[in-house]
Amino acid sequence: MSIGLGLDVGGTKILTCAVSDDGELVAETRVDSPKSPGLLLEALVEAVESVTDALGARAGDVVGAGVGVPSLVAADGALFSTPNLPALEGLPLQAAFAERLRATSGRGSWHLALDNDATCAAAGELAFGAARETGDALIITLGTGIGGGIVSRGRVFRGASGFAGEFGHMVIDPTGPACHCGRHGCFEQFASGNALARLARRAAVEGQADRVVELAGGQPGEVRGEHVLEAAREGDPGAEALFAELGRYLAVGIDNLVEVLDPALVILAGGLAAAGEVLLRPARAAFESSSRRGQGEHAVGIVLAGLGERAGAFGAAALGLGVVG
Repeated sequence: MSIGLGLDVGGTKILTCAVSDDGELVAETRVDSPKSPGLLLEALVEAVESVTDALGARAGDVVGAGVGVPSLVAADGALFSTPNLPALEGLPLQAAFAERLRATSGRGSWHLALDNDATCAAAGELAFGAARETGDALIITLGTGIGGGIVSRGRVFRGASGFAGEFGHMVIDPTGPACHCGRHGCFEQFASGNALARLARRAAVEGQADRVVELAGGQPGEVRGEHVLEAAREGDPGAEALFAELGRYLAVGIDNLVEVLDPALVILAGGLAAAGEVLLRPARAAFESSSRRGQGEHAVGIVLAGLGERAGAFGAAALGLGVVG
């Protein structure tokens, strides 16, 4: 049985999953993300060594590896639009990673793949998760920002330059908050983890989020999305109201995407999706009540990722295995 390695590069860690070609999680490791973007190659090699050590005797079954990065990835493997990794702008990372692996471990025969992290999540859900049965789905990754992936007719759709799925930078209100991309009112300014924190800080100033502020040490300016999530899990009404507002904005973006791309299913992934039903319920309710595709014969379902936080790593492994294209 063949094994693929999937490396999901995040802001604080690189999650690496060793996945068999039938979707079994064989091993999993986490290493710290590099503090300097220039050390990314070394961190990727460290992640590979860590998981191959964990595989032990099965390390010989590895035939490929994939890497998911928070960046636009061109068809030739070069990185573009890397606000969190500025030193890597234009770097041909795929070729550089292959060369570094050959130099350090002699693993020159592996198939290597590189893609955007949200596109990897789409590949994971297609190969092993919630999109397996449909072949036509949108994956929306909800974290600090918003990413996305498109599954069309059983394949991952990348577009002309490999950049398809940047849902977070779809403008839904040109008079809205400034975005780091240089525009105003992008989707991720209304429905991401950062957006949730902004909503919560506003509510805190208005005296409407007491438990959330308590979890932030009594400092309204220190409120973050994880404080809202923790309070919501406790059943705090103020936190649930914040998720309801976020869910309404999320439904607006989903509705726009559905009108353009006509999926059978919308899959929510990423750290914020860990909120589960507290996010899913209001998003579904808003979508069902406002969208032409919310109900009826051609209704589009909204579900959580079947692979949870591992969707990106599983998808990178699937790309390394070549089980999705």
